[in-house]
Amino acid sequence: MASITAELLSDFRIDITNGTHTWRADEPVDLGGDNTGPNPYDLLLGSLAACTSITLSMYAKRKNIDITSLSVEYSYDKVHANDCEQCDDSHKGMVDRVTSRIFIDGDFDDETRQRLEQIAQRCPVHKTLEKGIVFDETVFAG
Repeated sequence: MASITAELLSDFRIDITNGTHTWRADEPVDLGGDNTGPNPYDLLLGSLAACTSITLSMYAKRKNIDITSLSVEYSYDKVHANDCEQCDDSHKGMVDRVTSRIFIDGDFDDETRQRLEQIAQRCPVHKTLEKGIVFDETVFAG
């Protein structure tokens, strides 16, 4: 089980730890933060990009696919459901959209490239976000 603790330092500056590593989140100055770290959506996209990169690298290593370079770019925005090509009739109003661009260079054929494209969508973080999450939340106030 993964476990993260976040502590408010000031305004919107947050220190985050998993017990081994510590990193920071913040909001940009124009939103009232000090811009001392990425915002929460940047961290979310970073998690997705890291997971996708690791998943592709593990697969390539296991299958002896020669990857010479790999980079992953994700962007996030909200769009109206009517403008979302992937949305079905159950989506109304605004929907969250993540767009990916994955760049892979190496010595492999088109069939392998297509397989790598499928593998990219199998990273655990991608699958979690795609399926949705059930929250079990408790707030303690003192």
